[in-house]
Amino acid sequence: MFLGRIEGIVWASIKDERLRAVRLCILQPVDEYDNPWGEVQVAVDRLGLVDGDLVFWVDSTEAGFVDESRGLPSEISIVGLVDQVDLAEAGGVGEADREG
Repeated sequence: MFLGRIEGIVWASIKDERLRAVRLCILQPVDEYDNPWGEVQVAVDRLGLVDGDLVFWVDSTEAGFVDESRGLPSEISIVGLVDQVDLAEAGGVGEADREG
């Protein structure tokens, strides 16, 4: 699993039937210190997240099994909202509060 920040929504009027009623988000991977790494990705969001949320996500084969009843055609799926990251050393992310 990896950490990431939600940076927006992807709107698609035509998509695979298995993605009907599934929201797609723009995801920026981040490290445990909230520093961006890698390229921005499009991810399946089954949680109703908002911009700025810190999340954890899976990729590859695991991403398609987030909703086993559908077998989602997805390379990246968000699987949880991160409330807080506690690191043994100083300078970590600290609390990531969801505003709203």
